[in-house]
Amino acid sequence: MGSFSMWHWLIVLAIVLLLFGRGKIPELMGDVAKGIKSFKKGISEDDKPEAPVTPVAPGKTVDHKVDETK
Repeated sequence: MGSFSMWHWLIVLAIVLLLFGRGKIPELMGDVAKGIKSFKKGISEDDKPEAPVTPVAPGKTVDHKVDETK
């Protein structure tokens, strides 16, 4: 069991071309590239900080009850 000879690679290439056709392989590679770009975009969007929290309107307060039984 040695490495493949040139004839083996030519036969494999011919089978791949028959299965996918000449135009299908570049189209497939373009789809892979789009997938990688969208993956990188999704990863970079997670790293961005979230929008700042809007402050409470003036004049409105939030009352907190303190539990003094401790």
